[in-house]
Amino acid sequence: MTRNILIVEDNPGIGELVRMHVADLDMNPILCDRGDTGLERFLEGDIDLVVLDLMLPGMDGLSVCREIRSGPGYVPVLMLTAKTTELDRVLGLEMGADDYLTKPFSVAELSARVKALFRRVDAMASASAANAGHEKSGELRTDGLRIDPDRRRVFVREQEVELTAREFDLLWHFASHPGRVFSRVQLLDKVWGYNHEGYEHTVNTHINRLRGKIEKDPARPEFIETVWGVGYRFRD
Repeated sequence: MTRNILIVEDNPGIGELVRMHVADLDMNPILCDRGDTGLERFLEGDIDLVVLDLMLPGMDGLSVCREIRSGPGYVPVLMLTAKTTELDRVLGLEMGADDYLTKPFSVAELSARVKALFRRVDAMASASAANAGHEKSGELRTDGLRIDPDRRRVFVREQEVELTAREFDLLWHFASHPGRVFSRVQLLDKVWGYNHEGYEHTVNTHINRLRGKIEKDPARPEFIETVWGVGYRFRD
């Protein structure tokens, strides 16, 4: 089945470049040059991934991403930005973007990120199907923590907590492998879908933010434990 990739980019050169290389991956590119028209096309349905610029006419990328995440279902979002400050990247991730690329980016990196996002989507679907017989709708429950992979919702002591797309994927990966220790490099490969030198600090940042949302006392985590000198594990 051909996957439909919605590209929302107002720079004609970059938009065409992304369009061509998405087509080279045997996927169907759909190009929009405004945020509002891009959102309208997304809401029509049948979109498998969104490549979304941050600065757009009509509606900025953060607002588009927020609207995408406010609806039912889950479609991965890869955000493009010419800005390089950490604040812009964090805002994009907080609005629900799965990953980001800072312009200028290489074609090889674009292709790797797109493929990685689909590997994660496929792995999530497989894991959900495998768990469907054990818990209603594939839910995973443990010690006051409830994870619903179909709706990508998380509850701690029956109170819903808001996670970014990547935080959810990280938690689901841990909870699906209780007791197993993962190094930062392994987590980059399994959750992010790629491993580039220097990205290991990203794992630490996401785990700290995740602990702040799900742990009663982040300094003494009950769910995601640190294995000093090795990595992290979800309590068995």
